[in-house]
Amino acid sequence: MNKKLAISIPILIAIIVSVVVTTIMINNKESDKDPNLSPETNQSIDNEEMTMDKVYININNKKLGIDLENNSTTSALIKLLPLELSMNDLNSNEKYAYLDNSLPTNTYSPKHIEAGDVMLFGDNCLVIFYESFVTSYSYSKIGHINNLPELEDGSITVNLNAE
Repeated sequence: MNKKLAISIPILIAIIVSVVVTTIMINNKESDKDPNLSPETNQSIDNEEMTMDKVYININNKKLGIDLENNSTTSALIKLLPLELSMNDLNSNEKYAYLDNSLPTNTYSPKHIEAGDVMLFGDNCLVIFYESFVTSYSYSKIGHINNLPELEDGSITVNLNAE
């Protein structure tokens, strides 16, 4: 009987240690997530970080890459792709289109907008800036288009796709 007990105790201790270590690892992973977001949102952000590829926009028959921000606004927009949007001009410095869906926001006041910035104004207005300027407005940054071609006043149609 003592031999069985002597063998069982180390096995029992190993099982307890394994459970404790696993629990600590799970709790550490959970603490890395944003406590202000729902578990579903945190999970979708985790999945997007692993699978997010490049997003491209076609403007005037030119395929341009968007360097994406890693945030919940961008992740939610990617889930809506592909999109074809008719974008109107505003202030001779930006093109905008209202989305059918509201997106989560990560607003901040950038103070200075750069040509090529892709932002969300409010929770459903996608904006592409084609001129640099100073601003007091707040936006959620989605990304930046390098080498943005010159855009003129008036409406344009753009296509957003993920690859």
